[in-house]
Amino acid sequence: MRRKARFKRKIYIIPKTRIQKFILFFFFLLFFLFLSFRFISSKASPILMEYAEMEITKLSNIIINKAISKQLVENASIDDLFIVTKDSNGEIKTIDFNSVVVNKFLSTTTSSIQLSLKQIEEGNIDLLELPDELLIHYDEKNLKKGIVYEIPSGVIFGNSFLSNLGPKIPIKFSLLGDINSNIKTKITNYGINNALMEVSMQIKVTEKALLPFLSKKIVVENSVPISIKMIEGSIPNYYFNGIDRESTTFSLPTT
Repeated sequence: MRRKARFKRKIYIIPKTRIQKFILFFFFLLFFLFLSFRFISSKASPILMEYAEMEITKLSNIIINKAISKQLVENASIDDLFIVTKDSNGEIKTIDFNSVVVNKFLSTTTSSIQLSLKQIEEGNIDLLELPDELLIHYDEKNLKKGIVYEIPSGVIFGNSFLSNLGPKIPIKFSLLGDINSNIKTKITNYGINNALMEVSMQIKVTEKALLPFLSKKIVVENSVPISIKMIEGSIPNYYFNGIDRESTTFSLPTT
């Protein structure tokens, strides 16, 4: 009878010293990578966030101005925002806000601003009538992805020759908190028996700038001139040195 050949499985035992060296090397590598990331992050983060804030603020202001202009053309008459009271001699007694019309204008305009910014945030730019200056300075394909801007990573070196090198870092934003708005007027004496009324809309939007590895809350404040109007009539003495008035602030929660 033939004997069946028996093969013994050889077991290789790795010396403990080699395992220990490998584990030690692995932990040293992780520690080195962690320190390198912290160093690069501490140097790069402020520079990248500065770019992010600048681009988000610029884009938000373009959208805000566009939304206000659209509402002024379609739904508002500046004359209706104010009530001018004169006495029998034609002297202006008071210039006050028409609260009903002002609140309606602020509500409609602020809602339009919120909707426009939300559409940009979600990349739904096809639903917006974007101004030409937006499409010139921003990449339409990126905007459809919700990306406001892409920063070349080379900017962290602070060198103009390297600023356009390296992978692109995308910037996004999201709306936070309420959008606050109000109407502000400045009335000054203008010539003889005339008042010059400058009207602007104040907007305050809270947003979050989003980068792949950090985020920051930013506040965008904008004052948009909407009208300069001359009012005929003898001006009371308290208007001679100018007077500023602000309407009640309208707040629209972010949904």
